[in-house]
Amino acid sequence: MQPLRPPVLIVPGLGNSGPEHWQTRWQQLNPDFIRVEQADWDKPDFADWLARLDAAIRACPAPPLVVAHSLACSLAAHWIARHGGNLHGTVLVAPADIDSDSHTPPETHGFRPMPLARFGCPAVVVASRDDPFVDFSRAQYFARCWGARFIDAGAC
Repeated sequence: MQPLRPPVLIVPGLGNSGPEHWQTRWQQLNPDFIRVEQADWDKPDFADWLARLDAAIRACPAPPLVVAHSLACSLAAHWIARHGGNLHGTVLVAPADIDSDSHTPPETHGFRPMPLARFGCPAVVVASRDDPFVDFSRAQYFARCWGARFIDAGAC
């Protein structure tokens, strides 16, 4: 008998994830993955985005695996900081450095400051060496603070 897989929540960042984005492709390959929808993908409202993530997590029949991208990595970190680590785990890909004016646009600044407390659930951070939204060393720092495994995706 195959073990049951935890619910998987796909959490896109600013602008959502278009048809060719890896999150969308994962969801197409796995129709049971659930995308956390936001009211406005281009003008993120922190409180609304956090409430929508919280509602999606609470609607899961078991602790989910949260798969976040870019701005949504900070959203997941904020949720964990407020609610603890009642998640199966997190995969945080290309975490945007919301604390940096030179790396992120003004519409993301409502997500400041980046929570840096250790997560109470397993976590993986994946970062590339040429991401315009975060310095590679800063992504490594996030992973260390969160107690996450770090994966170097190279230049991509």
